[in-house]
Amino acid sequence: MSTDLLRIGVIGTGRIGRMHAGYIARQTPRATLSAVSDVNPASASEVGAMYGVPAVSAEEVIALSDAVAICTSTDTHVDYIVAAAEAGKAIFCEKPVSLDLAEVDRAAEVLERTGVPFMVGFNRRFDPGHRAVREAVRSGRVGDVRMARVTSRDPSPPPVEYVRVSGGIWVDMMIHDFDMAAFVVGSPVVKVWAQGANLIDPAIGEAGDVDLGVAVLTHANGAITTIDISREAPYGYDQRVEVLGSLGMAVSDNERLNRSEVYLADETHKPVLPNFFIERYETAYRDQWRYFTDYVLDGGESPVSLADGRAPVVIAAAAAESARTGVPVTL
Repeated sequence: MSTDLLRIGVIGTGRIGRMHAGYIARQTPRATLSAVSDVNPASASEVGAMYGVPAVSAEEVIALSDAVAICTSTDTHVDYIVAAAEAGKAIFCEKPVSLDLAEVDRAAEVLERTGVPFMVGFNRRFDPGHRAVREAVRSGRVGDVRMARVTSRDPSPPPVEYVRVSGGIWVDMMIHDFDMAAFVVGSPVVKVWAQGANLIDPAIGEAGDVDLGVAVLTHANGAITTIDISREAPYGYDQRVEVLGSLGMAVSDNERLNRSEVYLADETHKPVLPNFFIERYETAYRDQWRYFTDYVLDGGESPVSLADGRAPVVIAAAAAESARTGVPVTL
């Protein structure tokens, strides 16, 4: 594209869409926010007024923009992908693309046919620490990868109303970690074993889900990744990634609210962890949009392709099956 600024419209102005609108409008040098839309007109009007852009229908957002950010409920993603692709617009889609693989493949067909730029919003790939681990693997600094570990724990459980429609812990929470495993190891997952338990909120169990889980992934290169997740960690938002190789180890540890430390005679104090994902991954969300605009304006490969977005959905389905049966699932 030859335009100086990429006009990006946001469809869906809930918590995630509102956040993305702010990053586009204020922190993405090569982009401008063009329009917003939401099924709740009051929400769209509020965000539109905040950034001085029109609050219109989804169809009008597509018409007024060079690119669209799809931040609606997961079950609507593919319909908006199809509409934007048929209009020739570049697309950013929040994860997951869909919980239904047939729907993911419907999106793949239209994207292949139209050739529009497309990127999935796996924001953790753009975290500086996680990217440094990935680069240590790609450059060979840690040698041949043998094992990886991913820890992901939320500070408190989500509402049960969310759990009932989220698709379950393997999709709504661990899908980020499935993507991160393939990203840092640099090899696709070929086998999954998973186990979950309901030890935090009985209401989550009554809704048919678990609130903590473990998965063991086998990669095509023979490496093994272990993932542990919990819907509650009372000490804060816990996010760690580690890769062990034949020459050494690369680690991305938790961010803290600040870098101060207090040393006393009998104890040491460090700042607490961020409260939730928006604070923890602020830099990742910002940089994600810079990668997207560079990709659309300058060309090249998608920073997170549809194939990248499809793989964690497959792994999540396998993990759910493994947790249900107790048997490893080969992909």
